[in-house]
Amino acid sequence: MRRALRTAVPSFVLASPLLAAPAEPGNTNLLDPNVGLMFWTLLIFVVLLVVLSKFAFKPLLAAVEAREAALEATIQQAQRDREEAAKLLEQQRAALAEARAESSKALAEARALGEKTRAEAIERAKAEATELLERTRREIGAEKERAIADLRREAVDLALAGAGKVIGQRLDGASDRAMVESFLASMAKKG
Repeated sequence: MRRALRTAVPSFVLASPLLAAPAEPGNTNLLDPNVGLMFWTLLIFVVLLVVLSKFAFKPLLAAVEAREAALEATIQQAQRDREEAAKLLEQQRAALAEARAESSKALAEARALGEKTRAEAIERAKAEATELLERTRREIGAEKERAIADLRREAVDLALAGAGKVIGQRLDGASDRAMVESFLASMAKKG
């Protein structure tokens, strides 16, 4: 059978109008239909279509579908990444706003603490000044009392010495001293 097919195909191919030389070399019209040429063209097209559909279209279609699936997966991943980035951006904005609020709060607390510390320092300084003034007044009062006491003692001594010279006796007794002191005290009340 193979032998018959081998001998039949070459004779058939040789008899085809495609391989046949044109009847008249200079007189070929391209618009005239050539049935033999059309038959072989159609036959080759069908055979090529069958071969391509069996061996080439399926792998090509599978590759195109795989590429399409990969692109779809990439697009979906990009969409998920965009949504994740949007969430992270929103979280970062919220964290930034919170940090700003906390820094403003800390700044306000620091200002309040500074004002409080300043007020306490001023109050302490006023209290210390008041205490120093009061202590100074007490010291001045004590010094004044000591000076007055010293002056009284001196006045008593001078009065006793003067009275002693006037009466010609030495007046040194405690009763004499008490009498002069009560006289000076009554004079201080009047004056």
